[in-house]
Amino acid sequence: MGTVRLLTDEEASAEALAVFNEIRAARGTDYVNNFWRALAHDPALLRATWDRLKPVMAPGALDPLVKEMLYVAVSIINNCDYCIHSHTAAARTKGMTPEMYGELLAVVGMASQTNALANGMKVPVDDVFKA
Repeated sequence: MGTVRLLTDEEASAEALAVFNEIRAARGTDYVNNFWRALAHDPALLRATWDRLKPVMAPGALDPLVKEMLYVAVSIINNCDYCIHSHTAAARTKGMTPEMYGELLAVVGMASQTNALANGMKVPVDDVFKA
């Protein structure tokens, strides 16, 4: 259960509605998802989050599919159910296949296990790995 009500377009402030309209235009859809509707209670936070997200998730040295898959991996580690679902859906629309998803989950699981082992044993970092 959410801790804030999701604001409709009619309930959102003019500032929040402007961000909603940017989201719609950028994504080529009329749909504004629940994350943005929850943030609309604080239009400044909504604006800041949207403005930070755009360049991070834009095509660059990493393509958008890779970025979405990284977002899924971090969301799994942070146990963000909403983000796992949202970014898995986004990754699928950008071409993630069931095989890619399976490998992603395998890497996340393996990294979680080896991270825990290395942390538990406090293994010192090899000198050749240090920048």
